[in-house]
Amino acid sequence: MLNFLKNFLSGGIMREAMYWEPLEGNRVRCHLCPLNCIISEGQRGSCKIRKNINGKLYALNYGKISSMAADPIEKKPLYHFHPGSCAFSIGTVGCNMHCIHCQNWEISQSNETFPYLENATSEAIVRLAKHYACESIAYTYNEPTIWYEFVLETSKLAKEAGLKNILVTNGYINEEPFRALAPYIDAMNIDIKAFRDEFYRKISKVPGVEPSKRTAIIAKKEFGIHVELTYLIIPTLNDSEEEISAFVRWVGKELGDDTPVHFSRFFPHYQLLSLPPTPVETIEKAYRIAKEEGLKFVYVGNVPGHNGEYTYCPKCGKPLIVRWGFTIEEYHIKNGKCEYCGEPIPIIGEYKKKHYRGLWW
Repeated sequence: MLNFLKNFLSGGIMREAMYWEPLEGNRVRCHLCPLNCIISEGQRGSCKIRKNINGKLYALNYGKISSMAADPIEKKPLYHFHPGSCAFSIGTVGCNMHCIHCQNWEISQSNETFPYLENATSEAIVRLAKHYACESIAYTYNEPTIWYEFVLETSKLAKEAGLKNILVTNGYINEEPFRALAPYIDAMNIDIKAFRDEFYRKISKVPGVEPSKRTAIIAKKEFGIHVELTYLIIPTLNDSEEEISAFVRWVGKELGDDTPVHFSRFFPHYQLLSLPPTPVETIEKAYRIAKEEGLKFVYVGNVPGHNGEYTYCPKCGKPLIVRWGFTIEEYHIKNGKCEYCGEPIPIIGEYKKKHYRGLWW
């Protein structure tokens, strides 16, 4: 297996970054994300992988792979996009947020010196996705938007090869670069960390939630990208009924009541070890609030075996997709409609039970 991958992987050169401007004193200003970092000669932006070298901004993680897997698409999580299919998932290093509870902090808070990086070309990634019988490429594990140049190039080639492109993202990107990337993206899971700017400032170390909300709206309303949202519920930090109610009302108003929302259970990670795992009852309360506010497709995450993983018909209430973790056990949607009552169900792609070649690297 390792020799096979080595035959595919090569590349990983430093690349001049997109979306920046020169400033006086050999400084530069990065315009990729809303932080708009001003970076002095020899220094890096907040993401740790965009560096000012001799007055030019370079992306140091171009073509550098920290993580690679052939994943069930349900793991992203995407429950309404090509259910049961395989997503060829890749990640790099760095992030424009610094969440103190990050579950992938080993790569998200690292840079190009991370010892387990491999080099890859966009062509190699597309070939590997095809080899492992994946229908899509997911840019995930760390924040994919700070891998912008490589994601843009790879997503274009993937489209030409008939593959779908998925972003699993915090949505913290400026409008201009997002609009340039969006035509090549088919689906997104956007992580809404909380619905108060104070959380973003204290826990994620960025000014606030508005850029992520804006990205979600532009993605769905302007580009027709399939959007699902994840909200990780952390005890005492973002679990109040008022905050969750405000979040789900915003979803219904701005994105539509058919937008899938995943309420996920927190477990202690990284620098946030003082809080306990989220009580399942808290997740269930958020689930009920969202349903009462009119959202049609709400899910419980990180609680394997919970019936909140199921997709229910919003009209007759019967379970249409029965899941256990990332596995589909029953599927009762045909031609985009509930098999029981004929209600249209917004699922992109028909479920086809299949086996694919697994990869974890």
